Amino acid sequence: MRVGLVVPCYIDVFYPEVGIAALELLERLGVEVDYPFDQTCCGQPMANSGCEADSRATEEHFIGLFSRFEYIVIPSGSCTHHVRNKFIAAPPGPERDQVSKHVYDLIEFLHDVLKVNEFPWSEFPHKVALHNSCSAVRGLHMASMSERVHDPYFNKPKALLEKVKGIELVDFPRHDECCGFGGTFSATEEAVSARMGYDKLGFIQRSQPEYIVSSDMSCLMHLQGCGRRLGTEVKFRHIAQLLNGDHA
Repeated sequence: MRVGLVVPCYIDVFYPEVGIAALELLERLGVEVDYPFDQTCCGQPMANSGCEADSRATEEHFIGLFSRFEYIVIPSGSCTHHVRNKFIAAPPGPERDQVSKHVYDLIEFLHDVLKVNEFPWSEFPHKVALHNSCSAVRGLHMASMSERVHDPYFNKPKALLEKVKGIELVDFPRHDECCGFGGTFSATEEAVSARMGYDKLGFIQRSQPEYIVSSDMSCLMHLQGCGRRLGTEVKFRHIAQLLNGDHA
């Protein structure tokens, strides 16, 4: 199996170890990975700010790089959600449809496509709180929504983490409430965004985890900043790092 790996621009700049973990994890699982070096951004920041026309060239560039792949994998729910459901600045056509219909968040790809049953190389004897992003839950349906009380419960990231030896997953109140990042929202509405982040950390820390883990590094980046201002000692890791056995 051969996939095109997208490493989101903010991960490339601030958390390259997450992109490396995603690559190594896929290769451990026998996947042939192609990483186009000319990739830049998926265009989500412009689109979320209402600058659709400004994101057209970025989307066209993305399509030109990735339309040849049967599977496109991104270690980010928000970027995956944008490419799958909001890729409308570029002109419609078969190449755009190919990209939008064949893009997967890393968790979706592991859970739904590869159907991974074990991670024998990974052991993590720590208390972990899992944060699922709004995009992952409500855009990609990677976990059930707490407000839909009659729907069956499921949680794909949690199902994968439970396969890591020694891990203790802890619950916390209002688990699928927004962390406050919201992309450009955190810049245009800084005070509201920070308050939401502090509230989310408060809920999470009631369960006294050692680590907060998510499939969206953008949420973790926001929560990490809030945590530093509050002086918390909790650590933050992308789920790819845990599944890959990269715990440093």
